[in-house]
Amino acid sequence: MRLPDDIVDFVDALVSDGKAGSRAVVVTRALQRERRRSAAARDAAILAQADPDADLDSLAAHVAQAPLDLG
Repeated sequence: MRLPDDIVDFVDALVSDGKAGSRAVVVTRALQRERRRSAAARDAAILAQADPDADLDSLAAHVAQAPLDLG
């Protein structure tokens, strides 16, 4: 796989700064994040077409108040 030089420089900086153990770790994390984002977008599209559900509304209200762990 070939990546633009500026992306490689960014990945290398993450590794050299100790924020990742290797280039492979950075790429794996990014791909896992993208896979989760894609699944969430697919789920949101499905829910947008579904009939309203009072149970889901209360769950969504609860989750909206929960802190996010983006690390």
